[in-house]
Amino acid sequence: MNVIDLNADLGEGCGSDAALLQLVSSANIACGFHAGDAETMLTCVREALKNGVAIGAHPSFPDRENFGRTAMTLPPETVYAQVLYQIGALAGMVRAEGGQLRHVKPHGMLYNQAAKEPMLADAIARAVHAADPALILVGLAGSELIRAGERYGLVTREEVFADRGYQADGSLVPRGQPGALVVDEQQSLAQTLEMVQHGRVKSITGEWATVKAQSVCIHGDGEHALEFARRLRSEFAAQQIKISA
Repeated sequence: MNVIDLNADLGEGCGSDAALLQLVSSANIACGFHAGDAETMLTCVREALKNGVAIGAHPSFPDRENFGRTAMTLPPETVYAQVLYQIGALAGMVRAEGGQLRHVKPHGMLYNQAAKEPMLADAIARAVHAADPALILVGLAGSELIRAGERYGLVTREEVFADRGYQADGSLVPRGQPGALVVDEQQSLAQTLEMVQHGRVKSITGEWATVKAQSVCIHGDGEHALEFARRLRSEFAAQQIKISA
């Protein structure tokens, strides 16, 4: 039986967080730099613990105006400090509620740039290791971030996306470009099953790209996130794919 982690980005101001936390195995909680605030973080932590969902920090570039989707060139030490700060804030809340932070998954442009930029990936992995070497580092399958995490001796988790278009090299189609988002639900389901069961995804140019699927992301801010999560869980059950963090 295949086992897959099902994760969602939460604490970003969407009304579906509580319902999604009954369907996913991992939650990536925004830490205030692109969305969320102290009260939202605490609410999400409590709801995740209530549902037995693994909690992760979802750090970002400091970019609330554009939801963390602005490309930035910052010194590695600045990124290290910012990521360490965000992890620490959420870890403190989780600990205060009797839980334990399990993983870190960067958000938005920080995630996308770290997938391709070794120095940025290194700064993030170094911050995760400094915060707690037992934390799992989640990154795009086959990316620089995964390689950086492995260099620091971190457990890594390679992630794929149900609702994003892929390029021939296995990277995501940048948002704003044609094919960046997969809007057809049936296509998203088929793409996800292909990645989980066969380790490959069809790119927007028609070639197959190899991916290692250890976690599937559902975007909590998606218009139909809740309905899609239910369909995906049902499809996984039918295919005897177990959901677990």
